[in-house]
Amino acid sequence: QVQLVESGGGLVQAGGSLRLSCAASGSISNINAMGWFRQAPGKQRELVAAITSGGRTNYADSVKGRVTISRDNAKNAVYLQMNSLKPEDTAVYYCYANAKSKMSSYPMDYWGQGTQVTVSS
Repeated sequence: QVQLVESGGGLVQAGGSLRLSCAASGSISNINAMGWFRQAPGKQRELVAAITSGGRTNYADSVKGRVTISRDNAKNAVYLQMNSLKPEDTAVYYCYANAKSKMSSYPMDYWGQGTQVTVSS
């Protein structure tokens, strides 16, 4: 089993910055892609950014130029630096990882519990 725990969410004014962190733990064999999703009240969950084990990144059009995803493979961690935040960025942000547990023969998708990001106007 793999557990993901997010941190770094909070309240920030429009134009401000936040850095989200996610640490994976458990009986990890290896982690493939990692990423961040978000879900605002009454809306569907959407991809914010993703990063492969090799460092290849993808961003949602709505956040390009304002956020940077990175990872530390040695620490099994992924980060999301968010700048120039807008009220529409307000959502619960979820950490994601596709990982293989030592208890499994194949990789699976894992999700963190979510961390609230609120951007005031």
